[in-house]
Amino acid sequence: METSSVTSLIEDDIKSSMKKGNKVKTSTLRMAKSEIKLLEINKKNTLSNTETLSVIQKMIKQRKESIAHFDKAGRKELVEKETNEISFLEVYLPEQLTELELQKIVTTQINSSSANSIKDMGKVMGILKGELEGKADMGVVSNLVKELLS
Repeated sequence: METSSVTSLIEDDIKSSMKKGNKVKTSTLRMAKSEIKLLEINKKNTLSNTETLSVIQKMIKQRKESIAHFDKAGRKELVEKETNEISFLEVYLPEQLTELELQKIVTTQINSSSANSIKDMGKVMGILKGELEGKADMGVVSNLVKELLS
């Protein structure tokens, strides 16, 4: 999916959700479009596909962190709102790898890079970041690498 097609898909979905009266979806997608546009302005260039996906992933990560805080505070209505927003944003990401697929890739990279201690974590993460960007939560990957190297 090209960046321009992701951006135009978001714009089309904004129009569609406005027509259907879905205020939460419209608001969420407008925020995504705004974040993408802000980064393009700051960068003074159109975002690449990877950068656009990174913006969406960052927004999802922020919402997951908010869910944890709201859940702890007993704010169920806000947990539900954030969960809905995540579901609206995840549509634009490529299919995420399963835990088993992720573990297989991480193990293969650790073995092929001859990593054998936690000191090699940076080297392994550097390799995996390029391979897994957009396909998996890098926080989960980091924890998995740490666990396998310990």
